[in-house]
Amino acid sequence: MDGKLAPGLSRKLKKVLECRTDSPDVLSSLNTLSSFYAENTPQSRRNLRSSIEKRGLSINVDFLEASRAAQQALDRVEDEVNALANCCDKIAKALNSCSATTGDIITTTERLKQELNVTTQRQQIVSCFLRDYQLSNQEINALREDELSESFFKALSHVQEIHANCKLLLRTHHQRAGLELMDMMAVYQEGAYERLCRWVQAECRQLGDSDNPQVSDLLRTAVRCLKERPVLFKYCAEEVANMRHNALFRRFISALTRGGPGGVPRPIEVHAHDPLRYVGDMLGWLHQALASERELVLALLDPDSIADSPTTNQMSKSQESNSQKIESDITFVLDRIFEGVCRPFKLRVEQVLQSQSSLIISYKLSNTLEFYSYTISDLLGSETALSNTLWTLKDAAQKTFFDILKIRGERLLRYPPLVAVDLSPPPAVREGVSVLLELVETYNSMMLQKKPPFDQVISALLDPIIQICEQAAEAHKSKGAGHSSRRNRMSSDLGKFSKSSVDALLSSSSTPSPQSSETSSKIFLINCLCAIQQPLLGHEVAAEYVKSLGAMIDRHIHGLVANEVDAILKRCGLSNKMSHFRDSANKESGNTPLVEIEDTSPAALSESLKAFFGLVLGSDSSLPEFEQMQVPKLRAEACIQVAKALAEIYDLTYEAIMDPKNGYSDPKSLARHPPDQIRTILGI
Repeated sequence: MDGKLAPGLSRKLKKVLECRTDSPDVLSSLNTLSSFYAENTPQSRRNLRSSIEKRGLSINVDFLEASRAAQQALDRVEDEVNALANCCDKIAKALNSCSATTGDIITTTERLKQELNVTTQRQQIVSCFLRDYQLSNQEINALREDELSESFFKALSHVQEIHANCKLLLRTHHQRAGLELMDMMAVYQEGAYERLCRWVQAECRQLGDSDNPQVSDLLRTAVRCLKERPVLFKYCAEEVANMRHNALFRRFISALTRGGPGGVPRPIEVHAHDPLRYVGDMLGWLHQALASERELVLALLDPDSIADSPTTNQMSKSQESNSQKIESDITFVLDRIFEGVCRPFKLRVEQVLQSQSSLIISYKLSNTLEFYSYTISDLLGSETALSNTLWTLKDAAQKTFFDILKIRGERLLRYPPLVAVDLSPPPAVREGVSVLLELVETYNSMMLQKKPPFDQVISALLDPIIQICEQAAEAHKSKGAGHSSRRNRMSSDLGKFSKSSVDALLSSSSTPSPQSSETSSKIFLINCLCAIQQPLLGHEVAAEYVKSLGAMIDRHIHGLVANEVDAILKRCGLSNKMSHFRDSANKESGNTPLVEIEDTSPAALSESLKAFFGLVLGSDSSLPEFEQMQVPKLRAEACIQVAKALAEIYDLTYEAIMDPKNGYSDPKSLARHPPDQIRTILGI
């Protein structure tokens, strides 16, 4: 058995062993085999192959039987396809025969189609040319015959477009056609503008018949078109100015004499007795009329400025020049409109100024006229008739005001007041200050950005008052000088009585002498200047004048103090000795000792110093206290200055007495009180 298997059997056995029994195909075949392999017998295994083949044959027979109907349908389809192919062949033959006969027709059709395209292009070119270079019959009728409407302006705009297109046409080789078309459009354009100008003038005449005219959109469009023709536009502007000129004149006279409809508002001349209201109502009416007329003229001559608001801050030069031209036209028209009301307005204001005698009212009229002069000049222009009239009236009102001030000052200077017993300011001072305060209040209430200077008003009002106070003080001083000379003669007669010089000095120092006329005059002036200065403190507009018043008051106080100190020195007998004391203080070499000079001898000096100490140390107030000076602060300041001057004089006297070179044997018996003690007694 160790012999080898046959090669064929070996291959079969190997193939059987290598065959996979778990593959899907093998499993499916076995399942199918099990459906008809009933018995596993040797005979069956030997006939397995034939059984399988029979089984396959029966399946194929069944398939053929089942697909017989489909086979027959496919045969019928094949027959029909063959018949259809035969028909197509016949049609192809027929088409081939027809193409030979219709070739000429196709060629002709292609040629006609190309010609149609060329003709269509030419038609489009002609349509564009007619649109860009010709007017339609409807547009020609709108320009010449129909009533003015939006179609007229559309046709005119089309004419302008054609005219512009002709300029482009002149740049080509069609110059002759361009010139002919341009001439034709120029005829249409000029005729249309002339017709438009006549229509605008007629509409402007209707505007003059109404107090509150309304500018229609059609009229605005017409004026906008007329701007292309400056001459025609100027004619229309003049027509507007003339019509509104007459209408405004009628309205102004009606407002003055008749008032509004039904008497409301009342006529302006009803308030002619009240100058401020009368002039203010006329100015208010003119300002309101200017605003409404400017709005009307702006809507008519420059409608684009109302419809279009500027969106950029920068403008081209052409836009700026155009804006300036329009503004000049508007100014010209408004100037012409308001030219008619200047004369009646000026006459009425001049009548008010001529009959005016009140200082306050004339100043308020001047301020009112100045305010409206600036306001109307900003709206109307500074070189217009109404603005010039207002500035002239303002100057006239200002002249009236200063004339009244001048007359008032001359009247005060002609009749200066008398100095009161208590040296109080005269009534003219209080009255003048009261008027000035009212003028200052009026000045502060002015609504001008740059107010006029007020110093001239203050000077014109207060300078005459100060002058009459000075005249009154001078007259009082002259009158007092006469009385003092008589008293001096009487005192010389009384001096014959036997009395020692020291007793005379002490008696004169113990009984205070009546106040000198010069002192009274200076106190009177100080009281007057203070009465003027005090109410003006705190008013910025009068700050410079208040400062000058303060300097005048200080000067008078210094003079008053100097006079009082000199009077005290004369009463004490020290007046003629002060020059010697000053020379001694200069310590010049070669000076004679004071003890050897008669005026400064110990006996004379002792009497004078006793009188001086009697004045300073007296129980009754021998020093001046200026009771009649009405400002306590100045009164105290004057007293302090007198005390300081006396203390300085005593310092000089004390140093001269104590100086050994002056030769006083017992200086302390002469100058019993040191300077510090005198200063303490004087309260400084």
